[in-house]
Amino acid sequence: MSLKQDKAVELKNRTGDAHYNCCQAVACVFADEAGLDEATLRKLGACFGLGMGCTEATCGALCGAEMIQGLMKFQGKPIRQDAAELYKKFVSKCGASICKEIKGSNNGGKILCSCDDCVRNAVEILEEIM
Repeated sequence: MSLKQDKAVELKNRTGDAHYNCCQAVACVFADEAGLDEATLRKLGACFGLGMGCTEATCGALCGAEMIQGLMKFQGKPIRQDAAELYKKFVSKCGASICKEIKGSNNGGKILCSCDDCVRNAVEILEEIM
């Protein structure tokens, strides 16, 4: 496990006002590479906890990874193929892209991947493809 993976999981597991959601945890460990400060990335990721907008939709860790990929790779031309590659790798590692499916909320309680592991996997994939 990388230092970024460890740091992202640590951020996600903080309590109180120091808590980061999955999106924020993934995005903030790439602040230097993305060219934005951690406070700005934390604000950008604030609405992506508990599956994009607290709806248990798209996993926040995946949203954070896609945002960082855009910040790091976008140079005026579409990067849809890059986004699709990240998405496919995430689904391969986590079993799904939808938070409620990953957490087992809609499939009889079968957890496909823990939130900590979704965060770890998103960071790992970004490190691998960037």
